[in-house]
Amino acid sequence: MDRRCAVIGSPIAHSLSPQLHRTAYDWLGLDWAYERHEVRADEVSQFVAGLDSTWRGLSVTMPCKAAIVGLGQPDEVVSALGVANTVVFDGYPGDVSRTRVFNTDVAGIQAVLTRSGVDLDAGAVVFGAGATARSCVYALAGLGVTRVGVRARRRDAVEQLAVEAAAWGIDIVAGTSAAVVISTVPAPVAAEWSAQLDHTQFIFDVLYNPWPTPLVDHARQVGIPYASGLDLLAAQAVGQVELMTGRVVPFELLREAAEAALGR
Repeated sequence: MDRRCAVIGSPIAHSLSPQLHRTAYDWLGLDWAYERHEVRADEVSQFVAGLDSTWRGLSVTMPCKAAIVGLGQPDEVVSALGVANTVVFDGYPGDVSRTRVFNTDVAGIQAVLTRSGVDLDAGAVVFGAGATARSCVYALAGLGVTRVGVRARRRDAVEQLAVEAAAWGIDIVAGTSAAVVISTVPAPVAAEWSAQLDHTQFIFDVLYNPWPTPLVDHARQVGIPYASGLDLLAAQAVGQVELMTGRVVPFELLREAAEAALGR
């Protein structure tokens, strides 16, 4: 075994990251280990302090995405959003100056939208105003979008997101329907709003469980192209693997691994 990596978070038993990363290692011919560790936000610092120099990196999921930020040098996305999903160690993990903290979720969102071939100039709406919605809006800003509709049940959350988005060059407006719909809300909420998707050309639902989600069901019924949380999971994992190994694996490889892990 050359190096060790893992995914941390709580709960963590459901994570598909081990299947994706191990598939990547096999394809790359690397004798690396990838583990799964139950870690709460208040345990992150202690967990990292206990790692030795055989460790190369961590994938980070909830609720640890904010807690991990201070344990290394953040990239531009992490600095903007205050959350990270990837840690790369260059030597001893306890050395903050040589530990790098990244966010590959944003690049993953951008990759999914780019792969779809959809015209973002035709308008985009984000369902939700939480942490994932923030990442989506930031990703859209990076793709040159300057105006995004947001629909959420909490008006104060939308107002706060609008303040942040303005700093990224995006004007947040009341969202109903648009050519591109990105949903970050629970399935029952998305189901309530699916009737307003008459003019939608592409649906991106970041969920993949339950499956199919109401939005994907709607997309299938009316023939709208769509992407799911499995596409995002694979796309962000491609970025993680590259950061940890220095090598690139095909998106399709990890997307197929995700499907296989769910038995689809």
